[in-house]
Amino acid sequence: MSVGAVLAAAGSGSRLGHTVPKALVPLGGEALVARAARGLADSGLVRRIVVTAPAAYLDQVRAAVAPVSSVDIEVVDGGATRQASVASGLRALGESDLVILVHDAARPLVSADLIGRLVAAVRAGHPAVVPGVPVVDTIRAVDDGDPPRAIATPDRSELRAIQTPQAFDADVLRRAHAHGAARADSEAVAAGDDAGLVEALGIAVHVVPGEARALKITTRHDLSVAALYLEEDG
Repeated sequence: MSVGAVLAAAGSGSRLGHTVPKALVPLGGEALVARAARGLADSGLVRRIVVTAPAAYLDQVRAAVAPVSSVDIEVVDGGATRQASVASGLRALGESDLVILVHDAARPLVSADLIGRLVAAVRAGHPAVVPGVPVVDTIRAVDDGDPPRAIATPDRSELRAIQTPQAFDADVLRRAHAHGAARADSEAVAAGDDAGLVEALGIAVHVVPGEARALKITTRHDLSVAALYLEEDG
């Protein structure tokens, strides 16, 4: 079961204090998108990667991922939302892969072990698989009052923070995107992740253990934490 990957890299870098897209922000001297692509390639499982990037930065993203030469990488124009960008990547990826990983350039430190767990779970018969880490904080649901009032406290033992990559049977993922296509171009209603699109088909999503180092880079503090992981790696 060959594996392809869509790497979403069209996010803004504004909260990181950069004018370039987040994917081009450096971490340890290398762009986030390059580190994320290298992680997929170094797993030894991924045959091809399609990177979705902002139209104005296609050449810069191509240059950033060029050193990752162990797999075929194509950079294409993304869309107005993450959902639309992944759909664009799926079209470019083609029909030959039976397992598809969907990953975010904003999570550049994912290990080969995590990628292996995800692919193995799909190959074992789970059509949709996501990595999750336990929630350590107490989570409360609140109303929209001023100030908000706590209305429920979910059992945190049942909660997981979901990460990427997410892994899918290729046919299921394509059907999910086709089913949700009408919402793809509106940020207000587009799906937050691809597992949500699959759930809308009534298909169960399997969860495997995630990892702390697969954190999402959103703020400067996140970037500093990621740099500490690199230091620990030596």
